Amino acid sequence: MGLNTSADTPLPVGEVSRLIGSWIDRLGAVWVEGQITQLSRRPGAGVVFMTLRDPSHDISVSVTCYRQVFDAVADVVSEGARVVVHAKPEWYAPRGQLSLRAAEIRPVGVGELLARLEQLKKALAAEGLFAPGRKKPLPFLPQLIGLVCGRASAAERDVLENARHRWPAVRFEVRNVAVQGVHAVPQVVQAVKELDGLDDVDVIIVARGGGSVEDLLPFSDEQLVRAVAACRTPVVSAIGHEPDNPLLDHVADLRASTPTDAAKKVVPDVGEELERVAHLGERARRCVEAFLEREERGLAHALARPCMERPHRMVEEREEQVTAYVDRARRTLGHLLDRAESELTHTHARVVALSPAATLQRGYAVLQKQGGSVVRGADEVADGEALRARVAEGEFSVRVDL
Repeated sequence: MGLNTSADTPLPVGEVSRLIGSWIDRLGAVWVEGQITQLSRRPGAGVVFMTLRDPSHDISVSVTCYRQVFDAVADVVSEGARVVVHAKPEWYAPRGQLSLRAAEIRPVGVGELLARLEQLKKALAAEGLFAPGRKKPLPFLPQLIGLVCGRASAAERDVLENARHRWPAVRFEVRNVAVQGVHAVPQVVQAVKELDGLDDVDVIIVARGGGSVEDLLPFSDEQLVRAVAACRTPVVSAIGHEPDNPLLDHVADLRASTPTDAAKKVVPDVGEELERVAHLGERARRCVEAFLEREERGLAHALARPCMERPHRMVEEREEQVTAYVDRARRTLGHLLDRAESELTHTHARVVALSPAATLQRGYAVLQKQGGSVVRGADEVADGEALRARVAEGEFSVRVDL
């Protein structure tokens, strides 16, 4: 509505309400699905008043219908029932209140609900929310367990009693919520988010006893499924009994058939663990004893070997061998030295025999000119030339006479 208003020219409340009503009157009839939370059928009254609520959100709207419209489904519709209403929006100007005027009411059957759940299951599975690869392992011994359940319910009692019987020291952070009806989904989602935000909580259990398909619908709600998929803390679904299979079972990290089964799967049994520790201790002791016996036999076998009984035997055997090698080396070296000495003596004798001094000893002389050069032929000297004659026992001067 495009209206020209200002602080100086405001519209009266009645005019605003009338304009809103005229705009709503132009809306056509719509089909609306929801859950009846309040139902008022006053005796003798021609109009029935209801409140229709969205189970997944905290949103409600008032619905009115003529008595004959409601009487057509009065036998199958009551508070808490899921219905589809064909209604036209109406604006009640005196109170500024929006409501729906129902012309037809249809109950939502179980078959239709199951078909819708199957479609939602396929859509969520296609997104990968149910994939085994995204499921987180549970801790072996959780110190603090988050529990979402109904107030003073059998599910709460079963989980607490069985868990504490199995492990007395276990602690719980309990969130009591509505587990059916229009308030169930927002309260369960809020409780799961709160527990997931606590750093000390190691695992979260969502528990509820058995019930009809309609009673368990909140645990197949898309908003709850996505909230559990986004949790960083492992979540265990313990909804209903074995035949029950809400969508929460598929997205949870572990499904328990009952709340009691959830306590058994989440908390180890102290007696069983003590027995297992004793068994493992005995097994470890036997392994150590077998290892020591095997090593002792190996050590005894090693000590029985001759080299271990007489450690110096090997040295003694090698000593004789080394002595033999040393003697052999000495003999070889002596032979080499003797041979070298003989060859040296022989060579020295030859050198002495062939030396000029030996030649002089036999009566020869060497003639040298004044410059020291040796005279080898008669044509190398002149008549009367003075020469030096070298003999074995000295030298003297001579003169050439041609």
